[in-house]
Amino acid sequence: MRQYSADLTPPWKKPKPVPEVAAEPGLVVEEPGTGFCGVVIRCEAGTVTLEDRFGKHRVFPMEPRGFLLEGRVVTLVRPAPGGPARPARTASGSVAVPGARARVARAGRIYVEGRHDAELVEKVWGDDLRIEGVVVEYLEGVDDLPSIVSEFAPGPDARLGVLVDHLVPGSKEWRIAQSVTSEHALVVGHPYIDIWEAVKPSSLGIDAWPRVPRGQDWKTGVCRALGWPENTGAAWQRILSGVHSYKDLEPELLGKVEELIDFVTAP
Repeated sequence: MRQYSADLTPPWKKPKPVPEVAAEPGLVVEEPGTGFCGVVIRCEAGTVTLEDRFGKHRVFPMEPRGFLLEGRVVTLVRPAPGGPARPARTASGSVAVPGARARVARAGRIYVEGRHDAELVEKVWGDDLRIEGVVVEYLEGVDDLPSIVSEFAPGPDARLGVLVDHLVPGSKEWRIAQSVTSEHALVVGHPYIDIWEAVKPSSLGIDAWPRVPRGQDWKTGVCRALGWPENTGAAWQRILSGVHSYKDLEPELLGKVEELIDFVTAP
């Protein structure tokens, strides 16, 4: 007597097998049901946590045929014991992408006030900016910002983001920023007199940033109050050497730089 399989599904209707891929930290996949694309952060009992480029986390069940890897359907499985616990991070806290090449520079730009601002942004966000193809330039002040924006002529494919020091209501900087009205330009800022203040005092081994009397050069006054040589260039290098990651910066600066990066790179 012939034996027949209990599965009577015709071969051409059976789903093709798909590869199983270990959900190692750092793997980039997409969940097709939601379109959420991110890097694997952790893998636990039956679930995987993904983080997108904005730092948002989502947890998904590791179901068969549940993800796309470089456009191909795959089944995620738990990695073998002893693998890496967490992916490496850039100085900004983003997931590092080992071996990633710098993207060709976008037409869009981020402008900051001065060289110190540019050096600080490069130190913390440089890896992210190269992957996104965003160039940072400095203005040496914001007095001519409206004409600079007009000359840049921002548009849908060439957005302009500007980071301004001491952007508080009623300040000169605030009034200048209000005059920039292009929908393709975004001017944001932090409340500090100078970018120096955006570095946490604890990262430099000081109790607090000193108060400098009005009418006195702020940077020179800071050096005097802290007992540092009155050489602002050397003082800045001392400050910059105390910055190793986003954890050394005040939240008021972190949020604004991330906002500018998102604005300039938005589709």
